Amino acid sequence: MTTRASGEQLRKPEERELENKKAELASLEVELVQHELDLATLRADLADFENQYLRRVGVLYAELDEIEARIAETKAYRRPNDTDAQESAARARAQAQGSFESTRAIADAKFKPTERLKKLFREVAKRIHPDVAINDADRSRRQKVMAEANRAYEEGDEAKLLAILHEWETSPESVEGEGVGPELIRVIRKIAQIQRRLVTIEAEMQQLRTSDLYQLWSKTDEAQNQGRDLLSEMASQAKQEIAAARKRLAAIVE
Repeated sequence: MTTRASGEQLRKPEERELENKKAELASLEVELVQHELDLATLRADLADFENQYLRRVGVLYAELDEIEARIAETKAYRRPNDTDAQESAARARAQAQGSFESTRAIADAKFKPTERLKKLFREVAKRIHPDVAINDADRSRRQKVMAEANRAYEEGDEAKLLAILHEWETSPESVEGEGVGPELIRVIRKIAQIQRRLVTIEAEMQQLRTSDLYQLWSKTDEAQNQGRDLLSEMASQAKQEIAAARKRLAAIVE
């Protein structure tokens, strides 16, 4: 006990501070990796749900918007001097075009990250994250590689993540300098960068959670827990509106 205490007293203050800061950094890195994973997963989950919505409901409302546009354009054609009719037709056509654009490129892939993929992503984020960069050049390089890692994760590409990690670990740029003073400065800066990134992540998560898409996703999940399929209900409603719109269009055309 005495020997250990004596050894501790012989250590320089900056060495003790470096050890403390490294422990703080290690804790923050774990927190950062988990938050990055949570953010990437939420983005992917919302993208997957949006695809489901567009396939099951969005395409129906795109069809409805097209019928409504034809109705408005028919009225405008018959009343060429009616400014309101012309403007209404233009708005309806713009709405139909927007609906068409949002549904024509629906992705078929469905994101379901495995625990293995999540673990691998955590490891990649821990090693490569831009907020542990030591300078601007290092940060720029890390941002580029991390963007590739995020895409690989969202696509469920485990092989790509493994390749990214291997390339990073064998890269000469990953070797850090030596010396207590410079290392302490780097660690302190890494801590500050991670803290800033955590604040940014929380803000983005909050923005996503307050989006209309997230609210609909939550309602769909709640309905599922009650044994209901909310998207099917919405699709049924849309089909009824389409049938009614077709009747109105037929009445006008005749």
